[in-house]
Amino acid sequence: MGTTTRPAASLAAARDAIVVLSTAPDAATGERIGRALVEARLAACVNVVPGLVSIYRWKGSLSRDPEVLCVIKTRRTLLARMATRLRQVHPYEVPEILAIAVQSAARPYLAWLLAETRPGSPKTALGGRTRSLPKQKEKKR
Repeated sequence: MGTTTRPAASLAAARDAIVVLSTAPDAATGERIGRALVEARLAACVNVVPGLVSIYRWKGSLSRDPEVLCVIKTRRTLLARMATRLRQVHPYEVPEILAIAVQSAARPYLAWLLAETRPGSPKTALGGRTRSLPKQKEKKR
């Protein structure tokens, strides 16, 4: 109460933003995948979340494996190219590529995401700085 916050971006503007989930066998692989996607501007950010245990059926057998979760923030319009690149660098025969629509996003974050996934754009929408986000923003990605 009493705190002023910026309104979320319009639904139309947020529609291009998506979150893609993909698992990897370990943190080093997750980081390699994340770096490949961000360097190619196919993702603005990839979080590599450790500590997962995946239980699944594969080729007729029940499996249980430790994994990491890659949380990939990108644009809907880049999904096909991002998925192609992910498959190129991913060790799994069938990598998880699960895209989730963003219903709403903070305007500054959405502007940053869109700027960082714009090919050839060395500057962000945040005052022209490259990778210099407010400390609060860094903690919440």
